[in-house]
Amino acid sequence: METKVIVPAEQAENIPIKENTRLELEKSIGDLNKFMQSSNTHLSFVLHDRLNEYYVQVVDDQTQEVVREVPSRKVLDMVAEMKSKLGFLIDEKR
Repeated sequence: METKVIVPAEQAENIPIKENTRLELEKSIGDLNKFMQSSNTHLSFVLHDRLNEYYVQVVDDQTQEVVREVPSRKVLDMVAEMKSKLGFLIDEKR
């Protein structure tokens, strides 16, 4: 089950993020802020179950459709799967 936190766009830049992900997200956040200024959208911060890390969804206010995810949930799913496989391989060698 995912936990969603909806944050108004004007408050999104004040949310603390891990330092190692800050540089990767700065450009995407800038792009999202520009996009959101010209549309009827909001940000939704979603906790990825398996990685216990948040990703951002841009949601259309009228249709409630997810317009964009940063980073993509599919990428996070792949990372979680690779981590589980890596743990399995390490456990097998012991």
